[in-house]
Amino acid sequence: MAQEELRKEETLAMRNRLIGQSCKLFYSEDPVKIVRARGQYLFDENGKRYLDCISNVQHVGHCHPAITKAAAAQMDVLNTNSRFLHDNIVLYADRLAATLPQKLCVFYFVNSGSEANDLALRLARQYTQHEDVVVLDHAYHGHLMSLIDISPYKFRKLAGQKEWVHVAPLPDTYRGIYREDHPNPGQAYADTVKDLIEDVHKKGRKISAFFAESLPSVGGQIILPQGYFPKVAEYVHSAGGVFVADEVQTGFGRVGHHFWAFQLQGDDFCPDIVTMGKPMGNGHPLACVATTAEIAGAFTANGVEYFNTFGGTPVSCAVGLAVLDVIVEEDLRGNAVRVGAHLKDLLTKLKARHEIIGDVRGVGLFLGIELVIDREKKTPATEAAAHVVKRLKEEDQICVSTDGPWENVLKFKPPMCFGMENAELVVQCIDRILTEHVASSTQHRLLWGFTLEKLDFYLEINNSENIKAVTVNFK
Repeated sequence: MAQEELRKEETLAMRNRLIGQSCKLFYSEDPVKIVRARGQYLFDENGKRYLDCISNVQHVGHCHPAITKAAAAQMDVLNTNSRFLHDNIVLYADRLAATLPQKLCVFYFVNSGSEANDLALRLARQYTQHEDVVVLDHAYHGHLMSLIDISPYKFRKLAGQKEWVHVAPLPDTYRGIYREDHPNPGQAYADTVKDLIEDVHKKGRKISAFFAESLPSVGGQIILPQGYFPKVAEYVHSAGGVFVADEVQTGFGRVGHHFWAFQLQGDDFCPDIVTMGKPMGNGHPLACVATTAEIAGAFTANGVEYFNTFGGTPVSCAVGLAVLDVIVEEDLRGNAVRVGAHLKDLLTKLKARHEIIGDVRGVGLFLGIELVIDREKKTPATEAAAHVVKRLKEEDQICVSTDGPWENVLKFKPPMCFGMENAELVVQCIDRILTEHVASSTQHRLLWGFTLEKLDFYLEINNSENIKAVTVNFK
């Protein structure tokens, strides 16, 4: 029996009543009700089409027919616990191994990026027999309690920093402590990790792992300086720790020229553990940890069996195999190179037209535009970024969101089928909105003169959309 579709108002009322209020909706003031999707497009209940610049989970495109066909076909035959012997899990692991450095040859399948990062933490601690973890400022690694503890983005809003967690500066060459004009920012930022490790040792503690997103996303779509990861790995290994690369947001060819974002740091660099998730299942809950035989062996030697009921099931691995096929058959890495470069070029030209754009950065289809009130001071333009996001949705049916510590970075992580015409449309719309925003802001700075009971005065109003004070000046 077909379920009758609810009116949008009914759906929203039921959600507000039944779903935890901390589970926020996009555009919470006026949510979009999406009922179907295909490729890079979303459709609401009235058939209105939205361009999706947000959904990096639907890596090869929403509802890709090859993915749904593979999932349905395998589900019709078998979907069972991965503790039964089956071809799909080993075939998929073999395909993943072919994309990674040779030493990353052992795989653990799980259901989400959070599960993958939690398992990586366990692997690191078992192998090193140490506890402490070094993470980057503003990092986010997942929603499990163990990962909240190593995610400054979260723990600073909650219970605070644990004794065994150590936060290194985010290697942000735009607004960090070492910037583009530094002769070797990669080395300089790596040395901050070295100094941090030395401080940890002085306290009588030992490093288990350095944990980092290969391209920090929540931190503001950050592109790390060259040489940073190799030097950090050198320091971490000297301290007896392991290097964990979190590829949950960035893996599977999003950066274009490479399959994994950590490969941007050089062909010779290889993490000890790589975690992956979101894009690998194209919306299906599929994630993975890849590591070395030595680390896996230490995990086995503890005598405690590890199993994951739904991780690596025949259906999950059939989906994963289909995603890999589509990436190759549709040349989605090549598309990321071409479209990403075109989009970045258009945004860079836009920066020349608009003072509010402080920085344009990114690689492939992982891009960010940082908005600032003042280019010299780099004051975050948080309200302006929210204004752009709102108008793109309401006027142009384009879904974009913000990131960064001040939510002033417009981020682009669209499905990998995102096209040239999509890139051009987005930039045209942002150009229009920023032009109108500047004109409007100028108009809002007014001097009004009055005469009241023979007393001359004027009011100066700045930014009348959000008036916080009115200055009365008497002549």
